[in-house]
Amino acid sequence: MYVREASSKEQLQGVVPVTQFGQMCQRLGIRIIAANSPQAKGRVERNHGTHQDRLVKKMRLKKIKTHAEANLFLEKEYLPEHNRRFRRNPAQPEDYHRAAPRAAELDDVFHLETARILGNDWVVRHDNRYFQVQAQARNYAPAKGKVTMCEWEDGRLQIRYRGRAVSWEEIAGLVPAEAVRTSEAKAQKQKPPTPKAEHPWRQAYRKMRAWSKPGPVLLIHETSSGDRP
Repeated sequence: MYVREASSKEQLQGVVPVTQFGQMCQRLGIRIIAANSPQAKGRVERNHGTHQDRLVKKMRLKKIKTHAEANLFLEKEYLPEHNRRFRRNPAQPEDYHRAAPRAAELDDVFHLETARILGNDWVVRHDNRYFQVQAQARNYAPAKGKVTMCEWEDGRLQIRYRGRAVSWEEIAGLVPAEAVRTSEAKAQKQKPPTPKAEHPWRQAYRKMRAWSKPGPVLLIHETSSGDRP
């Protein structure tokens, strides 16, 4: 059975992690009474061993092979016969059993819950799958916030933040860090084009000055008409 991992704070306080079955019982308001003594544990184990031994043999004689046939046998034959032989009258006649929850309430109870942390990009990773949480108008889940992944037996998934369901969509996955580093390395390896030998950048500083120095200037003096020969 899956056991929720205790946080560091809970470990320091000595809090015992609760199993998924224990969480379901808490949602139903059922308090689990543990068999803390060897005698109580022995009674429980003997009871379970008797049921497992007898039930398997009886179903084999009945040639039961499917879950539906096994549940029908438990409901119609095995449990009524077991209760007839071993039941005891209660000390008080009052019935303190609570009314059974509705189907919708039971559907909300019987599911697995796993705590997860939202990434900076609002992506949740669960069971090697990636889920992109959509931006919410109200009660949005912030980055690095704690969310709860709810998973039902039929494969339905739900992401909850502070008890409220948030919108999400499954994505293919994140870009591997190795691929990002490879692309960056390729970009760094690309060198700019090398200038040709006659390019000014390839010349010495003095040659560059000589190349850029203007040539001689021809001066023409203008004379008056009286100075003509």
